[in-house]
Amino acid sequence: MGFLSRKNKNKSASTSVIEERHPIVEELEGMEEAVPERDHQDDQTSVPSTTGPDAASGGPAGGGGASVLGPPESTPPVGDEVEVIAEPAASLSQAEVAEPVAPAARVELVDEEPERFMPRDLLAPSRHEPVVEEAESEVPVKHADVIAFANQKGGVAKTTTTLNLAVSFAEAGYRVLCVDLDPQGNLTMSQGIDPDKVEKSLYDVLVHDMPISEIVVKREIDIAVSSIDLAGAEIAMSTKIGRERSLEKALKEVSAEYDFVCIDTPPSLGLLTINALTAANKVIVPVQCEYLSMRGLVQLQNTLKMIQENLNPDVRIEGILPTMLDTRTVHAKEAVEILEENFGDLVFKSRIRKAIKFAEAPVKGASVLKYDPQSNAAGYYRELAKEVLAHESP
Repeated sequence: MGFLSRKNKNKSASTSVIEERHPIVEELEGMEEAVPERDHQDDQTSVPSTTGPDAASGGPAGGGGASVLGPPESTPPVGDEVEVIAEPAASLSQAEVAEPVAPAARVELVDEEPERFMPRDLLAPSRHEPVVEEAESEVPVKHADVIAFANQKGGVAKTTTTLNLAVSFAEAGYRVLCVDLDPQGNLTMSQGIDPDKVEKSLYDVLVHDMPISEIVVKREIDIAVSSIDLAGAEIAMSTKIGRERSLEKALKEVSAEYDFVCIDTPPSLGLLTINALTAANKVIVPVQCEYLSMRGLVQLQNTLKMIQENLNPDVRIEGILPTMLDTRTVHAKEAVEILEENFGDLVFKSRIRKAIKFAEAPVKGASVLKYDPQSNAAGYYRELAKEVLAHESP
C-alpha cells in the first residue's frame, strides 16, 4: 500500500508539472506560426535590437517574455527565397538604424560604369536644352525693276518710249514685260493686237483679281494687254479695299520671271496712274520740248511726293526724257535749257528727236527697232537703253 501510494504521488506530481508547462508550450507554438508572416512585413523596416528598450520592457517587438528566451529557429520551406537582412553595426544608434538608406548613398556604393548614350540623346535633343538652329543662308531672289512712264500731259511719246525702250532691253538680252495701263490701248495696238477683240485684259486683273499671267501675250516682248473696259476700272475699284495696290499685288506673281517691267500710263493722275506709281520703283517722265508739257512736271512731282509719303516710299524719278525735239527751232532749245537748269542730272543726256519712223512703225504692229533697225529713230532708244542700264550698275 505504501508503495502504491508513493507511486501515485509521483504520478500526480509529474502530471502537475506538465500542466504547469503547458501554457508556455502553446505560446512558443504560436510564435513559430507568427514568425514567417512577420518576416514578410519586416522587409521594408529595420530590425529592432534585442538589447533595446522594447526587449527589456516586453513591448510589442519582444512579444511579452519571448524576447528573453529568444525566438525559436524556424527552417524555411524548401524552394522559397531566403531574404538576408543585415544587422546594423553595434556602433550605430537606434535612430540611425531606423532611417532608410538615402538613394545617393546607394549610388556611391555601385561601381562607376562607363557613360552610355540614352536613346533620346541619339534621336533628338532634350526638351530642357535650348535648341539652337543655324540660320540658313537665304538665296536672294531677283525681282524685276518696275519702271512707270508717266506724264499727265498727253501726246508726249509715253507709249512710243515704253515700247521702244522695252524692245531695246530685250535686244540686250533682258527679259521684259510691258503693261498697257492706258484704256486707249495704244501700246497693245502697237504690237498688232486689236484691243477691241481681246477676251481678258487688265480690267479683269485689277477688278476681279485675275492672275496677270492669263492676259500676257507674247510678241516682240511680253505684253499685258489693255481694252476699252479699262476706262471703267476706276469706278469699279472705287469700293475696293487697297485699290491703290491692285497692280502691285498682281505683279508679284511674275516679278521673278522678268528683269524689267515697263508700265504705260494714261494721260492723267487718276487711280490707274496711282496704281502704276505705287507698283513702280522708278519713274521715267517723257517731256515734249514745249512750255505746256513742262508745266505738268510740277503736278507730277506733287503726286509723286504724296505717293512716297503714303503708299510707296521707294519710288523715285529715274530721269526726265526730252522727246519730240526739233533742233531747228529756238523754242525747243530753250525748253531743254530750262529742264537742265531746274532738274540738273535728272535730265537724260539722250534726246528723242522727231522722226517719221515713229508714226510708221505702229501701222506695221511693230517697234521702230523692228520696223527699221538701222534708222536714227532706233538709235535714239538704243542710246537711252544704255544710259538707263548704266544707272543700274553700282
